[in-house]
Amino acid sequence: MPSPAVHRCQCPHGQQAGPHPEQVLHHQMNVWLSRLDEQQRRWSAAIEANRLGHGGEQLVAHITGLDPHTIRRGRQELAVSLPERPTDRGRVPGAGRPRAEKKTR
Repeated sequence: MPSPAVHRCQCPHGQQAGPHPEQVLHHQMNVWLSRLDEQQRRWSAAIEANRLGHGGEQLVAHITGLDPHTIRRGRQELAVSLPERPTDRGRVPGAGRPRAEKKTR
């Protein structure tokens, strides 16, 4: 199985030509996020944005490539302790792409 693509950090430190300690941390963060499913990625990014405080959503969005709205959604879900999120599957029942063809019997 091929390894998932790892996002390249777009923050100012990640764009520097020379090495910067933050580049290593951001790369590790992106490697880790690339191995998670979509809701785990959203929640992990939200936790990091919460840790950073003011401006955290934008910085985490630059680092991870996630949309700030996705990170905000993760923060909102975590704030209410994930009551509506399934524990045994990646999406809520009925979510996802609809069938290409209708079932006929």
